[in-house]
This record gives sequence, C-alpha cells and structure tokens, in this order.
Amino acid sequence: LKEENAILRSKINKLQILSETQADKMRKLEKKLEENKIKEEKEAQDLEAMVQHVEQNLQLMTKRAAKAENSAAKLRQENAQLQAELRNSRLEQEALRAGQAGLAAAKQNAEVALQHVLQVTTSSRTSIRQLLSGAESLQLVADLLKSIDRISEVSEDGQ
Repeated sequence: LKEENAILRSKINKLQILSETQADKMRKLEKKLEENKIKEEKEAQDLEAMVQHVEQNLQLMTKRAAKAENSAAKLRQENAQLQAELRNSRLEQEALRAGQAGLAAAKQNAEVALQHVLQVTTSSRTSIRQLLSGAESLQLVADLLKSIDRISEVSEDGQ
C-alpha cells in the first residue's frame, strides 16, 4: 500500500509539473495572442490613416487637374484669339505694304502678335503637360486605392 501510495504521489507530482508547464505555455500563447491583436489594431489604424491621406491627395490632385483643364481651355481660347489677331495683322500688313503707308507699324504689330501667339502656344503646351501629369497621378492613386482594397480583403479573409 505504501509502495502504491508512493507511485501515485510520483504520478501526481509529474501531472502537477505537466499541468504547470501547460499553464505556462497557455499564458505565453495568450500573451502572444494579445500582442498580435494590438499589432493588428495598429496596422489597421495605420492603413486607415494612409487611406485618408491618399483620399486627401486624390481630392487635391482632382482640384489641380480641374484647374489645369480650365487653364488649358482659357489658353486655347486666347491662342485662337491671338491667331485671329495675327491673321488680321498680316492682312493689314499686306494692305499697308500695297499702299506703302505705315509698313513699319504693321510689321511691328505683326511681330508683337506673333510673339503673343508663340507665348500662348508655349504656355498652352506647358498646361497640357501639367494636365497629363495630373491625370497620370490620379491613375496612380486609383491603382493604389485598388491595392489597398485588395490588401484589406486578404486580411479579412485571413482572420
């Protein structure tokens, strides 16, 4: 009976050690789980902040693109107006050349109009380039937002 008692005590000690070991493992796993939850919450907050930042940038780029489009339209209109002035100046120059009266003034007017047309053309090209650049930036932001949606879908599926 004493021997059997000793064997049972030995088994009880082993089971207590095993129980303590498993309890330690369980505490470690619970701690790790809590750390992972905190990490996931921080990542979600960071992702949300990034999405908000991207949305703000998208709104800003949209405003810039609209402004560039308006500017380009105004420059095209001004360009057409200046080209009409140039044609009129050239016609006037030809008329003056035929009459030999005021040739120098007409030539100067034509040159001024030509310079204006060249300036507007250069400015129009710059605005159009800016508009295209803004459109490319908007496309990049749209692609980034699509990627963010995919990332959030994958992380929701992985939970």
